[in-house]
Amino acid sequence: MSESGLITGDFTAENEPFALFGSWLKDAESSEPNDPNAVAVATVDENGMPNVRMVLLKGYDESGFVFYTNFESQKGREVLGQKKAAMCFHWKSLRRQVRLRGEVEVVSDAEADAYYASRARGSRIGAWASKQSRPLETRFALEKSVAEYTARYAIGDIPRPPYWSGFRIKPLSIEFWHDRPFRLHDRIEFRRAVADGPWEKVRMYP
Repeated sequence: MSESGLITGDFTAENEPFALFGSWLKDAESSEPNDPNAVAVATVDENGMPNVRMVLLKGYDESGFVFYTNFESQKGREVLGQKKAAMCFHWKSLRRQVRLRGEVEVVSDAEADAYYASRARGSRIGAWASKQSRPLETRFALEKSVAEYTARYAIGDIPRPPYWSGFRIKPLSIEFWHDRPFRLHDRIEFRRAVADGPWEKVRMYP
């Protein structure tokens, strides 16, 4: 074990977290059977009650971690209301976990348009057809809505709905966790006071 306390092969000695996250995500893409980019996103509603659900990470860089959703959905309204959120990745095949939390910004229209255009045609239709998080009378009502929008956009481009876009979590902390015997896990937290500030690296008790 090195002076920094980081185990060779599992962590890096770098003083910023994004390269380490990229390395772990690449490992997960080789080992996880389904959706290595799946991540739990936690939010809080206007009454202070928490919510959590799984989404797919669609991009990340030093500016933050991006996912897309219907802004009229429950998570969309909660993120817009609080402008804060948290994420938790858990890769069981690797016995690794990454947690992060921070402030949230809306991605640019250009980013949202580019990702929306890359989606399967059926998924783009679904973004129009689903009134996400609202009561659904019957499955038939959803299928009818899908059929209506499929007919409306039978040919040509399908525009991005005005209520559909992406969020970028700009992390103030990112914690890397690796399972170790006897619950004596390795935990390294990177933290900073502001979203564009320098990182502090801290080893945590398991």
